[in-house]
Amino acid sequence: MKFTTDREALLRPLQLVTGVVERRQTLPVLANLLVVAEKGVLSITGTDLEVELTVVENGVTIEQDGRATIPARKLADIWRSLPAGAEVSVHVDGDRAIVRSGRSRFSLATLPAADFPKVESGPGDIELRLSTRDLQHLLDQVSFSMAQQDVRYFLNGMLLEVTSEYTRTVATDGHRLATCTVNVGAPGVERRQAIVPRKGVLELGRLLSDGDEDVTLHVSANHIRVTRGNYTLTSKLVDGKFPDYEKVIPKDANRTIIGDRETLKQAFHRASILSNEKYRGVRLIIETDQLTIQANNPEQEEAEEVVDVSYQGERMEIGFNVSYLQDVLNVLDTDEVRISVSDANSSALIESPGKEDTMYVVMPMRL
Repeated sequence: MKFTTDREALLRPLQLVTGVVERRQTLPVLANLLVVAEKGVLSITGTDLEVELTVVENGVTIEQDGRATIPARKLADIWRSLPAGAEVSVHVDGDRAIVRSGRSRFSLATLPAADFPKVESGPGDIELRLSTRDLQHLLDQVSFSMAQQDVRYFLNGMLLEVTSEYTRTVATDGHRLATCTVNVGAPGVERRQAIVPRKGVLELGRLLSDGDEDVTLHVSANHIRVTRGNYTLTSKLVDGKFPDYEKVIPKDANRTIIGDRETLKQAFHRASILSNEKYRGVRLIIETDQLTIQANNPEQEEAEEVVDVSYQGERMEIGFNVSYLQDVLNVLDTDEVRISVSDANSSALIESPGKEDTMYVVMPMRL
C-alpha cells in the first residue's frame, strides 16, 4: 500500500479517529488504526470494540492499493508534528509502514489487517436526519448529567428517545436529571428508546465540533450509526432499561423563584469556594424577593451571598449540591432562570422562562 497527501488533509481525521482508541488495550491490534487504500479512496478506522469511527477521504493520491493497521497515537503524533503544508507519503511494505515528509522518515511496526475487529451494526430500524446544531444542542444540554462509573450501568450513558414528532435526550446519575427536546422526529415512529454509552456520546460531541453538515442517525436493536459528511460513527447501545424519567419531573412545584442567570451563577460560584469539598452542600434560604445562599466547611469557614430574585411565598430553607446547580446554569443560555420547588424536601425543577425545550431536576440534600 502506498499513498501521498498533504498534512492538512488528514490532520483532523487522524485526531478524531485516534480519539476512539483506548490507551490500554486487551488486544494489541486495538492500539492501531485500520488503513485501507482501494479504488482511489482512503479509509481510516479506529475502534475500542464498543465505539468505531471511520473516515473516508477522496483527496489522496493512491499509488498502490492495500490495507494494514498502523499504531494510532504514533501516526497521529508524527502527523501533528510535521510542518504546515508538508506533503506526506505512507508506504507499507511487509510488516513496516514508512512515513516520509521532506527529509523526515519514520518506520512504524504494523499488524495484519485481517486481525482488526469490526463493530457489527447491521441495518437500522429507524432513520433520523438532524442538523448539526440540533444534535449538538441535544448533547450539550444533558451530557453533563450522565453517571460515570455507576453500578447501574444503564445510567452510564444517555437516553435517546425518538417519536414521529420529536427527538429527546435524557441523562441522569440518580441525583440530578436533564432533558432536552427538539421538534424533529422520524416519520412513522411511535416511540423508540436507545441508551447510547458515555464513550459514544463524548466521541459524537467531538465529531460535531466542526462544520455544519446535516447528520443521519440509524438506530437498530443493538447499535446506533451516525453519518456526517465522510465520517461514520458506530456505537453499541447499552442493554438495559432506562428509568421512567417522566415520573421524576415534579408536577406540583408551585413555589417559583425567577432570577438573573449570570448573577446566580456568580453567587453560587463564590459560595462554593467555602463549601465542604466532599459533599458540596449549600443552603438556600428563600424569602420574598430574596435568595440567601449559605455554605460552610469542616474548618468552620462560612460564605453568604444575598441575591435579589422574584419570589412571592412562605420563607423556606432547602439544601442542594452546589455543583449540580452550577452545571445547569452553565449550559442554560437565557438571561433568566426559573427554579420551582414544592417544599423543603422536594426536588427542584430548573427551566428557562419561555423556553420549553430543556428541563433539569436536582434532588435536595440534607445539611
